[in-house]
Amino acid sequence: MLDLVVLSLHFLLCFLIFLAIWRGHEDVDLPSSSTGTVEMEPDGLILIGKEEDIKKSQRITAKVNGREVVVFYHEGKFHALDSRCYHEGGPLCLGEIEDINGQACIVCPWHKYKITLETGEGLYEGINPLEPSPTPQWQSKGVKQRIHEVTVDNGNVYVSPPDLSVSFDSDYFAEKYKNGGDLSMEK
Repeated sequence: MLDLVVLSLHFLLCFLIFLAIWRGHEDVDLPSSSTGTVEMEPDGLILIGKEEDIKKSQRITAKVNGREVVVFYHEGKFHALDSRCYHEGGPLCLGEIEDINGQACIVCPWHKYKITLETGEGLYEGINPLEPSPTPQWQSKGVKQRIHEVTVDNGNVYVSPPDLSVSFDSDYFAEKYKNGGDLSMEK
């Protein structure tokens, strides 16, 4: 009987953790956050928010042409990329940033995929079986995650709309979650 009680409590705890994760991340309340309206400048840039606000929060999600984008401020630089991981659509806004071989990488909270903030490359640790004593080394899978150009001007942070003439693996989940899709981070 005690085993059944312990198992039930374990199930309940796992379910509550699942709900907390599934509920997602609260956006910073900036004018261009995913709950607000996005201002497009005459040159096509999209206002994300105030530079100081984003520096304080270190990250923010916003809509860029209906697409969820996460903007990170890390070690003095702004980086923007599709907010959903190319692998299975994990919310990158909830991931941790790690340094891998001198490259800042976001680690997807769902499956621990590592993506460089600078280029969108997927990284993995692999070995060369032809070496006599193979040791794991970080290698690139190529660019998997769409990155977006960030411009800082007059205290504001802007993102350029994506160039959709080139496709990336993350485009599938960007489209799936676009405009409040069934798996969107919006509430």
